[in-house]
Amino acid sequence: MRILHRNAKPRHSASSATPRCGLLFAALLLIGQHAAAQTKPAKDYYVFVASESVDRVALLTFGPSGFRIEREKYVGIVPTELAGPHGLAVTPDGRHWFTSTAHGMPYGRLQKYSTATDSAEGKVVLGNFPASMQVSPDGQFVWVVNFNLHGEMVPSDVSVVAAKDMVEIARIKTCIMPHGSRLSADGTKHYSVCMMDDHLIEIDTRTLEVSRHFMLAKGNEHGMAGPPGGMHGDMGSMKDMGGHGMEAPKPGDNACSPTWAQPAPNGSVVWVACNKSSDIAEIDTKSWALKRRIPAGNGVYNLGVTHDGKKLLATNKRDASMSVFDAASGAELARIKTARAVVHGIAVSDDDCYAFISIEGTGSQPGTVDVIDLTTLAKVASVEVGQQAGGIDFWKSMPPAR
Repeated sequence: MRILHRNAKPRHSASSATPRCGLLFAALLLIGQHAAAQTKPAKDYYVFVASESVDRVALLTFGPSGFRIEREKYVGIVPTELAGPHGLAVTPDGRHWFTSTAHGMPYGRLQKYSTATDSAEGKVVLGNFPASMQVSPDGQFVWVVNFNLHGEMVPSDVSVVAAKDMVEIARIKTCIMPHGSRLSADGTKHYSVCMMDDHLIEIDTRTLEVSRHFMLAKGNEHGMAGPPGGMHGDMGSMKDMGGHGMEAPKPGDNACSPTWAQPAPNGSVVWVACNKSSDIAEIDTKSWALKRRIPAGNGVYNLGVTHDGKKLLATNKRDASMSVFDAASGAELARIKTARAVVHGIAVSDDDCYAFISIEGTGSQPGTVDVIDLTTLAKVASVEVGQQAGGIDFWKSMPPAR
């Protein structure tokens, strides 16, 4: 089967005016002997975030009146059993949002809702522990990795779902524990990584086949055509995957343990978060060769990039922080402490003014979402949500209601 992609639509925005990242507060915040000018947004920004431990998805609003929960939606299936919403994605036209409920007997689901009303619009059973996802630029398909956290140590797969009818049209085998489902801007390539195989996987979305793979272990970086062969996992590390991304490397361990793949907006490179080695591998998509390794924060986990391609963003899961890099030079511009530990996902506003960071928290702590001003490179707001906040995606921005 071939998938024909229409021209990609821009991320939905209700405002056609020239973006403005903030208005200067009249007041000054005194910090010790120093005075720091604070900014607030000139419009309202809307973000959806999933909280895995309470089966809820919250719509958040960040604007001139502050940062708050607008509404919440229960997405569980049976009240006595945890469904575990893990991944979350909004369609490019802004009309629908999807979440992957990771837990099931034995399989999880992809569920579809209206962004306007949160009304359910369909569901489909996928593989074991469906996790991160993205909707194709034309809005026609949802690409979901089946992370297979609680299954056997065997190669897992990527599901392709027709978004309108909620029908799984393909399940493409990749490698062990796929994660970080991301598409190229033109929708022709899908990238994911496999934590237990140290692989970056490229799928041709027109043929629904693995076109190339890349080995990420330090000292053995190389790319090859076609799907990986001889796949095997590190059985000794499986016991640590309950808190995936939290295991520090042992002496002499050169593994990458990748957790995210992020293509650049122009498609020239793919960045891979190497969680175990705490660096970011940059792969040239034309030569399919390692371009460089960028030192990152402890336990770098998820990645994001501004729409203009100038800033690369990363969450540092073992460091309670997030980092902002200059994409061209690889220099770390800032490392910003987050409100809590176990930092998870990233969503970037449509005007590149703000990044929204989901934080799982530990123990009985609530989940949290931090707002990072991408101009001042500072945390400007936080709000508490349900426990284990993870999947997050930006919806829209618009002038505040009067």
